[in-house]
Amino acid sequence: MASILEVNSLSKHYQTTIAVDNVSFQINKGQCFGMLGPNGAGKTTTIEIMEGITEPTSGKVLYKGNALGQLFRTQCGIQFQHTSLQEFLTVRETLKLFAGLYPESSDLNELIKRCNLESFLDSDNRKLSGGQRQRMLLAIALINNPEIVFLDEPTTGLDPQARHNFWDLIKSILSHGTTVILTTHYMEEAAELCDEIVIMDHGRIIAQGAPSELLQQHFSERLVRIPENVLSAAQIEALKQQHPSLNKNALFQHSLYQKDDWIEISTNDVNQTMKYLLNAGIDLSFLQIRQHNLEDLFLELTGKDLRI
Repeated sequence: MASILEVNSLSKHYQTTIAVDNVSFQINKGQCFGMLGPNGAGKTTTIEIMEGITEPTSGKVLYKGNALGQLFRTQCGIQFQHTSLQEFLTVRETLKLFAGLYPESSDLNELIKRCNLESFLDSDNRKLSGGQRQRMLLAIALINNPEIVFLDEPTTGLDPQARHNFWDLIKSILSHGTTVILTTHYMEEAAELCDEIVIMDHGRIIAQGAPSELLQQHFSERLVRIPENVLSAAQIEALKQQHPSLNKNALFQHSLYQKDDWIEISTNDVNQTMKYLLNAGIDLSFLQIRQHNLEDLFLELTGKDLRI
């Protein structure tokens, strides 16, 4: 598959800080490419260089084999995380304003239908709900019928229903052959949408590939999860010390990143784990078994400490 965007040996230095450290990758035409990383990982700086907003210290970004220039600006769309709009305009007027900034624009009626804007076209753009505003901003990013679109955390702050509706819009964009570059803090979102992801930390790429392939590379176990409040301290200690079905590298930890506290047992043998728990007299009424997911991978690679 032909690449549409190439990032070659990209670095960005700010005095004594290295924000991006020799990063390289290619993005294929028509794919959804996800960029993940904790706060301060360097992904935002990398994205801004890719968008032509920030100049790199070294390295280059190529669009269709050429340096970023007029062709890229004409064929690129961006939905920023924070966007200021002209006030006292309706949604319809806002779209017409942005359409007038390009020599050619998408068919507005078709774009309005694709982004589900019909019900609030004549509403003031300041008075939209979170989901309505994000759909309008997506329409603005698509106003020039771009070949490549950057979506910077487009579903942050949306309720679950609005988020899933927005995912459908992104899938619709991809079905038209448009390339999408997505930054997100929602691991479920990346798993649902992305053909390929990179995970960045400390300015470098620490993992890259299809989500399913990365999970297979890093995990072969299943997670058996038990609510902590059904276990005694002695039972928790026994799980750490005496579980016969787990090797010495087995993971026993409190899942402090869930809504409630859980004990998670990472095991290669679920059957033996269940037998041990039953023999230990542990209440299995609320037990869960699941595969590792992208959130597990993200935390394993980047750590669990809070980044500010």
